[in-house]
Amino acid sequence: MREWEKATWATGQTEAEVIRRVGLDLAQCALRMTKTGDVILILAGKGNNGADARAARPHLVDRRVDLLEVEDPAVASTKLDPLLAARPDLIIDAMFGIGLNRPLNADWIRLIEKVNVAKLRVLAVDVPSGLNAETGRPEGAAIEADVTLTVGAPKTGMLQPNAWNLVGRVEVASDVGLIPCPCNSELKWNLSKDFRDFPPPREVATHKGTYGHVAIVAGSVGFHGAAVLASRGAQRAQPGLITVHMMEDAYMPVATQLQAVMAAPWKSGIPYLKYSALLVGPGLAAEDLPKTLREEIIRLWRELPLPMIVDASALAWLPRGAVSTEHIRVITPHPGEATRMLATSTEKVQLGDRVASLRELSKGFGNCWVVLKGHETLVGRAEGNVYVNSSGNPHLAQGGSGDLLSGYLAGFLGQFALQQDPELAIRYAVWRHGSAADGLQEAGKNWVIEELAEAL
Repeated sequence: MREWEKATWATGQTEAEVIRRVGLDLAQCALRMTKTGDVILILAGKGNNGADARAARPHLVDRRVDLLEVEDPAVASTKLDPLLAARPDLIIDAMFGIGLNRPLNADWIRLIEKVNVAKLRVLAVDVPSGLNAETGRPEGAAIEADVTLTVGAPKTGMLQPNAWNLVGRVEVASDVGLIPCPCNSELKWNLSKDFRDFPPPREVATHKGTYGHVAIVAGSVGFHGAAVLASRGAQRAQPGLITVHMMEDAYMPVATQLQAVMAAPWKSGIPYLKYSALLVGPGLAAEDLPKTLREEIIRLWRELPLPMIVDASALAWLPRGAVSTEHIRVITPHPGEATRMLATSTEKVQLGDRVASLRELSKGFGNCWVVLKGHETLVGRAEGNVYVNSSGNPHLAQGGSGDLLSGYLAGFLGQFALQQDPELAIRYAVWRHGSAADGLQEAGKNWVIEELAEAL
């Protein structure tokens, strides 16, 4: 970040102009988090973070704003008590920035703990005060933010699992007058603007055959809903045709819930080459599955010359080793499934080096694309960029969410034109799935996964 800023100042751009623009973004974020007449308390330190918050203050229209200058923590702590007692609707934390790299003294720790104990909504500027932006660990104590508006790009430490509950939801002020970033990283943060031209517009003289035919092998007795949700997810990506093959005894509960999607019982030897992509796994969890099913999935994984997406129960069937590098392969494990595939601990996958886990999965299963689900879902392969998803919220933790996502992915990868850039298609599907959930959550609904299909 310092290199980026230094390169920006060398072009003649001023620090004051960047601070002004960060202030505008910060004010817009604070306005989204509050409503007319709400009280906003700004805790402003003496560095650039404090300057960002002061720059935001004039733009906080129709809000009552209290500003507490925080230089001496002992003095500020006394002044803070009545301000917290008034229960402001939002606190803007702008006390420390990314330069903090030493333990805080007792007065600072007490001040930060007072804010945390109050359990008020907090918007942190760039990084929660007290958090080491490189390691993701508190320097004695750190503000527990609901949202962190970070400048330019997320800082490495903010993406560490131990920092998640301190950082909250990460938003990026990306257009604040800095030059295009001269630095590089294996981690890339997805932004909505990355997908402005995706999916691309369709040509006029096309037909359903232009957009592929997706096959879904999913659904067994007791788990038929997964097949329905995967089918609905695929529909939202708008491939030309979709056929779902479910276990024979699940045919009626699946088929009766579908209309445009064709349905047929699964049987060994389906001519998969007539399709343009294959999804397998959702709802294949019954104990009495045909013995030939697993054998067929293994063979298809190794040989099928089509994009193949594997999810849910079928992940446990995949063989380690190489597959044809000419064909798209995608796996979509949640942390528990990834743990079993890697024969390791959940802590290592979920709380350790997640990028390393993703790369190990990809390398072990033929350099496939990996969607490692969870908070800040990762997308990548054994080598190259790994993309961190910026959308989604904890309310996606409902049964059926992953089934819907896998179908949505398959719906895009079944379209011939979109197969030319599978990375973009996968990233978009993951981002849009989370973004749709964010829209439902902002509407204040106790939404369910069926509504998420509609929101897509």
